[in-house]
Amino acid sequence: MKIITFFYNLLWGDLVTIPLPGGSSLGLSLLVMILIPAGIYLTIRTKGLPFRLFPEMVRITLEDKKASEHGAISGVQALVVSTATRVGMGNLIGVVAAVSAGGAGAVFWMWLIALLGSSTAFVEATLAQLYKEKDPLYGGYRGGPAYYIHAYFRRKSSSGKDRTGKRSVIAVLFALSGLLCWCGISQVIGNSVSSAFKNAFHIPPIWTTACLVVLAAVIVLRKNATVRILDIIVPVMAGLYFMITLYIIIRNIGQIPAVFERIFMEAFGLRQAVAGGIGAVIMNGAKRGLFSNEAGSGSAPCAAAAADISHPAKEGLLQALGVFIDTLLICSCTAMIMLLTPAPLTDGLQGMDLLQTAMQYHIGTFGVIFIAVILWLFSFSTFIGILFYARPNIAYLFGDNWISQTLYKLLALVMLFVGGLAAYQAVWDLGDIGIGLMTVFNMLVLIPLAPQAAASLEDYENNHMSRP
Repeated sequence: MKIITFFYNLLWGDLVTIPLPGGSSLGLSLLVMILIPAGIYLTIRTKGLPFRLFPEMVRITLEDKKASEHGAISGVQALVVSTATRVGMGNLIGVVAAVSAGGAGAVFWMWLIALLGSSTAFVEATLAQLYKEKDPLYGGYRGGPAYYIHAYFRRKSSSGKDRTGKRSVIAVLFALSGLLCWCGISQVIGNSVSSAFKNAFHIPPIWTTACLVVLAAVIVLRKNATVRILDIIVPVMAGLYFMITLYIIIRNIGQIPAVFERIFMEAFGLRQAVAGGIGAVIMNGAKRGLFSNEAGSGSAPCAAAAADISHPAKEGLLQALGVFIDTLLICSCTAMIMLLTPAPLTDGLQGMDLLQTAMQYHIGTFGVIFIAVILWLFSFSTFIGILFYARPNIAYLFGDNWISQTLYKLLALVMLFVGGLAAYQAVWDLGDIGIGLMTVFNMLVLIPLAPQAAASLEDYENNHMSRP
């Protein structure tokens, strides 16, 4: 536990504290100090990609064609897989935690982080495409940070010999961190779903967990069922959540100007600065935004590499759009549901209890049931998505064989079952440590390789992009 706590604090704790007016302070974690400057640099390096090319991101999504390679997936299907894992518990419980701790102003900082994160997501997805390779087990393609990290350090080696057959230490550490992270997330998923169903339907956790594990096993133990299932689940869950939020907004349309005023006032507000809380506002929004959209962690590129698409930059633009979908759309939905709920009703509540109370206020008992079901969909799609992410990393570590692939899936199913019955904080923290380490190892090479992604974008804009 001491080792786990040390690494957790190293990655997510406040390493640097900056004093602010009013007695407040701004605590900066290692990941914040890595990802925010990197996001600013990559936004500049791509000439303001989130602002210039948003229409192109949408156009590519609408025109994307099916994969031509047998066993491969299309660019939009890769976006669906990454969206399935981004749009998870962080969009529900994580946003609730950020707004509870940092106030309405935290929402603004989540939006800002999403804009910066979309540039990071573009670069890592484009690199995944540039360094992808054929997948002899599942068909199509595979890749991700382990592969472009391997290529980078192979090229940097002082020896001029071809080192293709040798693994890079940093790439190995990235792959191990990913597998560690996704095991931890599996337990969190099981616990969240069983708790939500117990609150909404009074179903004992053992029954919810058993059904969840059996259904997950039927899908993930089949060769290529993952993407087909996510193609159905992701649009349905995101669409339902958006439509319910839109209904709530329309019913409370008169309050919307006040909600936006509150978001912007508290993001920069004098009251928060004087009260000593401006640091909490900024950092709760920033940390939640980074954790939710996953840009820079190296997880989404594992799906991006699998896409059979005509140009690497096109997949980068699709993954950049994924960050917008996650934070500017789904996370904002949760924030609106909360901010349109009278504060006295939610005082003292946390997590799922707070969100279910807010939904009950807006749409009655159905709201409690709806949140339980939508959390199930979000969590279930996340579990399927992370096992898709695990494929290329297992192959990098253990070679192309079904034994290692199947053993990891079984381990993840066990963790899903264990999490449904009990919450082990150490395992939850291991998941956070895993994603933190992934980010550190990924960012070590993302900045040096960024010129390649920028060159790919320039080539796309000059030679392949449709002009109005």
